[in-house]
Amino acid sequence: MFVAGLLPVIIAACSPKPVSPQDQFWAGLQNLCGKSFAGKLVSLDETDVALQNQGMVMQVASCSDTEIRIPFHIGDNHSRTWVFSKTGSGLRLKHQHNHEDGHEDKVSQYGGDTVGAGSANHQEFPVDTYSIEMFLREGLDVSVTNVWAVEVSQELYAYELRRENRHFRVEFDLTHAVSPPPDPW
Repeated sequence: MFVAGLLPVIIAACSPKPVSPQDQFWAGLQNLCGKSFAGKLVSLDETDVALQNQGMVMQVASCSDTEIRIPFHIGDNHSRTWVFSKTGSGLRLKHQHNHEDGHEDKVSQYGGDTVGAGSANHQEFPVDTYSIEMFLREGLDVSVTNVWAVEVSQELYAYELRRENRHFRVEFDLTHAVSPPPDPW
């Protein structure tokens, strides 16, 4: 009787752990490692009109079990890198901005952590406390309600920024890899 009562516990302990939506999302990003893809601005915010005809390339440059770095090139500007990492409770997205000489900009390392499970194809990153404090210090008060979202599927990678009166979205075609751009700054 005792052994029969333990059988469900033993079976549960030996069953494979279900893969979380965040782990699936992470695997989707890792599948892109070492590849570069062309993209374009798809949002119509007047703030971004100068970017409408700029060439855009994302380069999934490095991947480890805990960090994925994706430089985001806009025309001849190679200053931006999206940095994804795992936390104890989910995923984190940070934005690293460097100057052409390689030193980090004073407005860098901003972003946020997931607050829910999201889905295998979509994760949202509301602005974190560190970023809010930096935005306020730098006079970027409009950014304190930022929410970044990233989608990844077999065909598409999309990055967006949303806040009141602001929507920025770029999409990349994952069905066709392109030559890698120059190294990020």
